[in-house]
Amino acid sequence: MSNDKINLDMLADGYVICICEGAAEETIMNLLLDHDCLCFSRDNLVGRSITRKRKASEIEREYLQRGYTKSVVILRILDSRSENFRLQPVYQGRYPVYNIYTRPEIETLLIIAEGTYDKYIKSKKSSLKPSLYCKEELSLGKHIKSKDFLEDYFCDVTKLICAITEYKRLRGQKEYCLADLLKPANN
Repeated sequence: MSNDKINLDMLADGYVICICEGAAEETIMNLLLDHDCLCFSRDNLVGRSITRKRKASEIEREYLQRGYTKSVVILRILDSRSENFRLQPVYQGRYPVYNIYTRPEIETLLIIAEGTYDKYIKSKKSSLKPSLYCKEELSLGKHIKSKDFLEDYFCDVTKLICAITEYKRLRGQKEYCLADLLKPANN
């Protein structure tokens, strides 16, 4: 894994392999791409799309055995630090890998957008996973991880940007998060 600062110019000028852990993360990333909020565009994505392949061996086989004319960066959008992703030595120095965390879950963005993050953290209910809290305490419904729900909820992408930047403020700079991928104008 690369511990270096993300080179935003490399993302904007090169190719990006964007790996999303789940459908909710993929939907959020697609919303950001579709509204031109990221420091890279869909044109930078290898295959012009996000992948859900999560194993290093799958990424190597599918994407890294090509002859690229520009630099390639691998972005992993996930909530777990424990997920193992190790490229073979032949690829390790050539392709930087950055983990972009949405811990504890991507649904934390919904809690922030609802303005109830402090209440969530301070309540006895904070032992609930954010997804359960959104369903049970915020009554956002049982389909909060679905593409349709997220697209509808964040139809005003400004609401999503605000939640992402607030998440970074609340979490501090402990690890990379979605805010680190936003265009400077959106930070």
